[in-house]
Amino acid sequence: MAIHWLLALALIGTFVLGVYMADLPFSPTRLKLYNWHKWAGVIILLLSVLRLVWRLTHPAPALPAATEAAMPAWQRMAHHGTHHALYALFFVVPLVGWAYSSAAGFPVVLFGVLPLPDFVSADKALAELIKPWHEISAFAMAALVLAHVGAALKHQLIDRDGLMQRMLPSRSA
Repeated sequence: MAIHWLLALALIGTFVLGVYMADLPFSPTRLKLYNWHKWAGVIILLLSVLRLVWRLTHPAPALPAATEAAMPAWQRMAHHGTHHALYALFFVVPLVGWAYSSAAGFPVVLFGVLPLPDFVSADKALAELIKPWHEISAFAMAALVLAHVGAALKHQLIDRDGLMQRMLPSRSA
């Protein structure tokens, strides 16, 4: 649960930062924000690895029987498809960003002190091919996050089936 919420905050913050910084004029502020964006991408990648390992060793609990029975087949397919696509994009978006940064000749130096290896060799033509894929995959992930949040709100506000309680900290302390 903690990884879910930490990853959610990191994804939203990094997406907002990426949209904001993309159109800034070249300046020290833009360079600083790009570095923060890259650092966040590395952290998201590490959290994604941790989340995947956790999910592989701790299967997600099944949907409550009443909720599953009330869901049409297309909603069950959308539920599973969205989760699988999100997991894929947790890796695709930061890896494509890292590849773009490497191809553009801008290495990733985590927190300004730990240089990470280039994902690909510097190649301006390759960078131009990769760049739109980082944006496309990031916007695809944002759309899936909105669908995920929308579905959670539907379960909470319309179905009132308590499904969201599974992802909230327990109040019994």
